[in-house]
Amino acid sequence: MKLFKIIPFIFLVFIISNCKNPSKKSEPISLRLDFKEGENKFKSLEKPLIRKVIIDSETEVRKLLPTLPDSIMVIVEKVNWDLDAVGGVTGRAERNSPPLVMVQISNNYREGVIDSIYSGLKATIFHEFHHLSRGWAIQDNKFGPGIPNAMVNEGLAVVFAEIYTGTIFGANAYSEEADDWVQEILDLPLEASYSDWVMGEHPDGRTYIGYRTGNFLIRKAMAESGKSIIELSERTPEEIVKLAGY
Repeated sequence: MKLFKIIPFIFLVFIISNCKNPSKKSEPISLRLDFKEGENKFKSLEKPLIRKVIIDSETEVRKLLPTLPDSIMVIVEKVNWDLDAVGGVTGRAERNSPPLVMVQISNNYREGVIDSIYSGLKATIFHEFHHLSRGWAIQDNKFGPGIPNAMVNEGLAVVFAEIYTGTIFGANAYSEEADDWVQEILDLPLEASYSDWVMGEHPDGRTYIGYRTGNFLIRKAMAESGKSIIELSERTPEEIVKLAGY
């Protein structure tokens, strides 16, 4: 067979083969995913699973939150941190250009990275994407400083992730004392320590006060107003606090 006849034949076989065996699921146009690899490198089986969870989560969140930015960059990093309290995964949102979500997946959680992916990755993506949809981020923060703003916005993201992923972390749990904590936070000065009151340990031994109290506040606002988490996510922190009865 002459060369000019062989080439079209090979090309046809290539097209048929790719139709029968499509390549891995591609990223949505609105999402770019990169892996940050230093000393801790992801294994070949871990990356496709991470990619699938994030792509599927982006699709779900975008249907629920139309204010999610059109273009998002997600950077994933493997770490050796103790992230047991949040299912082996943590993250942060930054409203850069494009908006950015940094995700850290722990190799030390129970059975390792795969366990972390199944336990905490989806909830983390839902949580951080909610922040992007609200404009609550480290850079270009729409709401300004103050622990009350943090309480409301973190609470919204916690409840949103819990409702739509079914994943609940003990770090976000609250007790009846949270009712008093709400007022305690509302009375704080503007310069109050973020690490003490939101994401770290308070000098009195309480931990993750902003997340736990925010969870309580949002649940109370939903119960008092009859509004869904999606409806509350459209309200300002001041409105939400009033809807909760404070």
